[in-house]
Amino acid sequence: MMPEKLIIYQLFPRLLTNQCARCVPGGTLEQNGSGKMNDIDDALLVSIKGLGVNCVWYTGIIEHATKTAFPGIPADDPHVVKGMAGSPYAIKDYYDVAPEIAVDVDRRMEEFEELVTRTHNAGMKVLIDYVPNHTARRYHSDVAPDDVRDFGADDDDTLFFSPANNYYYLTNQQFSPSFPVGSYAEFPAKATGNDAFTAFPGEYDWYETVKLNYGRDPGNGWEYTDPVPDTWLKMLAILRFWASKDVDGFRCDMVFMVPLEFWHWVIPQIKKYYPHIIFIGEIYDVGQYRPFLDYGCFDYLYDKVNLYDTLVGIQTHNWSAARLTGAWQTVDGIGPRMLNFLENHDEVRFGSKAYAGNPALVLPSLVVSAMINTGPFMLYFGQEIGECATDNEGFAGDNNRTTIFDYWSYSSLRRWCDGGRWGTAALTQQEAWLRALYARVLHLCNSEKAVSQGRFFDLMYVNLHNPDLNPHHIFSFMRQYGDDVLLIAVNFDSVPADIKINIPDSAFDYMEIKEGDYEAEEMLTGMSSCKKLVRGNTFATSVPAYGAVIWKCSVQKLCVSEKSTLSES
Repeated sequence: MMPEKLIIYQLFPRLLTNQCARCVPGGTLEQNGSGKMNDIDDALLVSIKGLGVNCVWYTGIIEHATKTAFPGIPADDPHVVKGMAGSPYAIKDYYDVAPEIAVDVDRRMEEFEELVTRTHNAGMKVLIDYVPNHTARRYHSDVAPDDVRDFGADDDDTLFFSPANNYYYLTNQQFSPSFPVGSYAEFPAKATGNDAFTAFPGEYDWYETVKLNYGRDPGNGWEYTDPVPDTWLKMLAILRFWASKDVDGFRCDMVFMVPLEFWHWVIPQIKKYYPHIIFIGEIYDVGQYRPFLDYGCFDYLYDKVNLYDTLVGIQTHNWSAARLTGAWQTVDGIGPRMLNFLENHDEVRFGSKAYAGNPALVLPSLVVSAMINTGPFMLYFGQEIGECATDNEGFAGDNNRTTIFDYWSYSSLRRWCDGGRWGTAALTQQEAWLRALYARVLHLCNSEKAVSQGRFFDLMYVNLHNPDLNPHHIFSFMRQYGDDVLLIAVNFDSVPADIKINIPDSAFDYMEIKEGDYEAEEMLTGMSSCKKLVRGNTFATSVPAYGAVIWKCSVQKLCVSEKSTLSES
């Protein structure tokens, strides 16, 4: 069986199932509540699967620093925790599950294992975060195997750098950030997670984290890999631990801040025993894409600074849609290994005032992002019903993003939950319409092999000077598999467009298109029409405002006149 195109749903358990209707900005766990892993039940998983999703990324599973105390688990110092809940990327125990998302704190690992089983039974894979670059400022595992030592436990903190150390130390200097830290004391200070090799980080630094040392001396850039650094060995054990929990892969945080040599070393070792495990890297440098895929052994990488940023520019900065050609050309040859998205926990919501201003305008960006290649597409929980992040949750503020630092609940998600029914009955008209639109597009990503496995052809180079197609607003391309050809056009303009698309001879040759009249189906509306695919002819179609068309032409669906001609010959 051919592999599916990955459709990934990023889900934050702390937030998605929280039903508190009266949250207080900056509120405590007791005031605002938290979603639980057990709340992600069969009904919710069926609803997610119904979108066309085949993989769930559970964000915030591993235990992180928080201002909340639990039985047997003390709260972390509040001066080095962001928000009441804390960042899920300030890991304080790589071998444990965040207690706030467990119904029974003592059974939190078992509840996670049961969640994995439920997700698999629903027909979806499971991803979790792997955070390799930094830990919480104070790290301690109380559940690690007996032979595992904590990060930093054996460090020589009189040295700024040693290949044997897990951290970097600002020797003879106390941690002294640009804001008060009360009674919190750290001497000597450790380097901060965003490569701030200073004892004086600012409020916009990742001051709640400390940078891990993989044997790279930041003073001269030299890397010491023989003998294998202790941090490498500790991380290998952590990845093996979570792989043994039957997860299907890892979304790896800030991979470019960790030496490439480490990935080249560790990923093959995990795949040797768990060949199904996939590694997805968060990366923000196009120049490093190919090294991290080829030498670094990643399966997929975020395409944030290329395709995502181009779509943002088109939507918000009046960039021409024709710039999408440059986006795919930048990753030509590795496009199938790019993970595309319109939202995630780091970015503003699509419908927010900082992006499109209206979630209903998503179709052209969605179709391009999901269908331009065979690589994964990811959506962020609530995106499909138009959550716009208009709340001021506390630490996060009103920043057009869904908070990762606060305990919170969102009215749109509570409507979707609808007392545990997880249906559309309680959604607004627009929310229900938008969810159906996402489901239609995402289901096509795997029901149509032209999208999940097929070839791609950009039609813009022969249409840049076409008087019947405005390349500032229109982008058009083809996908093909076997006898099926999809002709796709999107319109980023606020007015509908009647266009005529030139299809070059090279497209007919490359895709082996049989010329003729086709009974074509527009896949978003179900409308049928006789369409001509003939060299020298244009392909005429209307594209709605902020809309898209996906015309499917198949040899099995030749128009009656064409069938008659064939039978006579």
